[in-house]
Amino acid sequence: MSSFYYTYILESQKDGNWYTGFTQDLQSRFERHQAGKVSSTKHRRPFKLIYFEGCRNRQDAINREKYLKTHYGKMFVKRRLKSYFTGQEDNDH
Repeated sequence: MSSFYYTYILESQKDGNWYTGFTQDLQSRFERHQAGKVSSTKHRRPFKLIYFEGCRNRQDAINREKYLKTHYGKMFVKRRLKSYFTGQEDNDH
């Protein structure tokens, strides 16, 4: 199987703000964030991984990251994770 690039969103448990990024190795990148090895997020730890998507190539992941950082991208994620943010279960399935 060929590799994927992942666009992801972390939620800071310290201040509630989001960090959006992309990587080829999601687990390793998340561990680096948690360990304080990413300079842009080291003072916002700990994190919860709240969302990720897989893309087939790097440029698609970069474009998706840029979109998810926009107002409309954040609205998309909030709608997509409505149950998570409201604490409600989806009983339709």
